[in-house]
Amino acid sequence: MTPNPAEAAPGARPRRPRHVLILGGTTEARRLAAEVADAPGLRVTSSLAGRVAEPRLPAGQVRIGGFGGPEGLARWLREQQVDALIDATHPFAGTISFNAARAAATAHVPLLALRRPGWVPGPGDRWHWAGSLDEAAGLLPALGQRIFLTTGRMGLAAFARLTGQWFLVRSVDAPEPPAPPHMEVLLDRGPFSVAGEAELLRRHRIDVVVTKDSGAGATAAKLTAAREAGLPVVVVRRPAAPDGVPVVPDPAAALAWLGTTLG
Repeated sequence: MTPNPAEAAPGARPRRPRHVLILGGTTEARRLAAEVADAPGLRVTSSLAGRVAEPRLPAGQVRIGGFGGPEGLARWLREQQVDALIDATHPFAGTISFNAARAAATAHVPLLALRRPGWVPGPGDRWHWAGSLDEAAGLLPALGQRIFLTTGRMGLAAFARLTGQWFLVRSVDAPEPPAPPHMEVLLDRGPFSVAGEAELLRRHRIDVVVTKDSGAGATAAKLTAAREAGLPVVVVRRPAAPDGVPVVPDPAAALAWLGTTLG
């Protein structure tokens, strides 16, 4: 059972609800926000980057936009009396993760990283790992001509120099230039089914899939569809994470950490 931080001894003044700040609008972040919002003695604020036009809003209070670097975040933590900070951003949101680590250390606020496990190749997978989007782009000429690109709208510049490939770009919001000269944009949001992804690959005659190792179950169907079709997949590795920050794989473990940390 999660301890109730609001409990006080008989006759004592009740403690204020402990304030939890969750960074990120991932599926895991929203699930955790719902759990914290329902927990006695806790209140939650979620901070979204504002890069998605119509984000799915989590439970509790929500703020949208940046903090102004680690100094601005540290100031916000102090001014808003934040008792615990949870970095539940996308695995590729490296800058905010390092900012969170610096801000938490400055403001003396305990920090936890909530990171979904990465993908692991299985029998039949034809994965090619890349250390960056630029490296992924460099692999494509030798692998195929019709590319299913699912790395997000912010990274298309890395593929803009490829004039010999055609790209099907799937994104939640419309991408901005620079972008590949030969492409079609598909605006869509997961979860996706294996059958649906397989049909998409056939309809567009895709011969290579490019993705980031986001580890999201909502978007993993394309990997299964690619394996069943015998297609190569270029997978961009996750960036390095800050040292010394404890990491948990799911909201349940994050909630348990809150109970221990704030109990």
